[in-house]
Amino acid sequence: MKGMKVVFRADASLQIGIGHVMRCLTLAEALKDAGVDCHFICREHPGHLLDLIDGKGFGAHSLKNGEDAEPGEITTDDLDELAHASWLGVSQQQDAKACEQIIADLKPSWLVVDHYGLDARWELSLKKNGLKLLVIDDLADRIHASDILLDQTFGRAPKDYRALVPSGCLVLCGAKYALLRHEFKRLRHYSLKRRVNYKLESILVSLGGVDKDNITLQVLEGLKEVRLPSTCRITVVMGSTAPWLKEVQNIANTMPWRTEVLVGVSNMAQLMAECDLSIGAGGATSWERCCLGVPTALLVLAENQKFAASLLSEAKAVVMVSPEEGLLPQLKLIIERAVDSPNYLKVLSESAQLITDGTGGEYIGSLITKFDRIDGY
Repeated sequence: MKGMKVVFRADASLQIGIGHVMRCLTLAEALKDAGVDCHFICREHPGHLLDLIDGKGFGAHSLKNGEDAEPGEITTDDLDELAHASWLGVSQQQDAKACEQIIADLKPSWLVVDHYGLDARWELSLKKNGLKLLVIDDLADRIHASDILLDQTFGRAPKDYRALVPSGCLVLCGAKYALLRHEFKRLRHYSLKRRVNYKLESILVSLGGVDKDNITLQVLEGLKEVRLPSTCRITVVMGSTAPWLKEVQNIANTMPWRTEVLVGVSNMAQLMAECDLSIGAGGATSWERCCLGVPTALLVLAENQKFAASLLSEAKAVVMVSPEEGLLPQLKLIIERAVDSPNYLKVLSESAQLITDGTGGEYIGSLITKFDRIDGY
């Protein structure tokens, strides 16, 4: 809607990862296509994505890392009881104060918040003058003051949030609302159609843009011990801020199969569509792989990924891998089973493609621009 403004509050960092900002960018792209002017407010944590946001043509407003608080100003009460309070870097009150003038100057119609370190206290301090609020969450662990709440987790139900949001809040839950870039919807037919013989000839390794614990290197070390066809190709995708990038590039040169490390790619959907098996982390990329029907060994790398991963596993849409239970034995079993039994990959692909079709981003974008006239999905 021409003339409309939307402000996003989300952060990326080596600790947080890039997923929150990336899914907000997906929604911003959908809104941009509808003529909406989108702006981002992000704190300058190490590993922030402000340059990426600016490069995509969106307003990028920075909050200095740690400079909103004077020494000794933050108290235990300020950081409160939120499980991810430390991700914010300052107290909610200080963050709200830093955002207040930016929002006042921009005068947006909507504020979109995607941050585990923020709850209703922050939201209410900024929700003024008719400003509407969309909260993107997947934890269901804190109170919100939202007009719309979106949780794109497969298996999540609106009842999980009813005690956490106002009575009039529209709660949208489930992977059908997943915020996927338009290229995933565009490549869905191609990706599903090419999966006919289900031979394992290409593997995609993508464990998040940061991968601060260097799981990618462990996966590549483990793959060296696995029986794979000599013609197999391995593609590794990492973000430009990944702290272990050089080490991963070095080990890629020692792999028995052709192994390529790609950095900061813009064609992730194409790479997923072309692979026969993905070794991937939980989080938002789970829905991308499902949309394209990609058979996946899903590594659970964070506590908040377990809920969705277990439900996807029960639905036979992924094979769940827990690193603490021994990465190599699990990967070896999965991959060698895939080599010996193409039907194994077939079941994973056909189950995954039922989870989401990639239209969620378009719907959420239209909902924001026409909120008063839409009753449901």
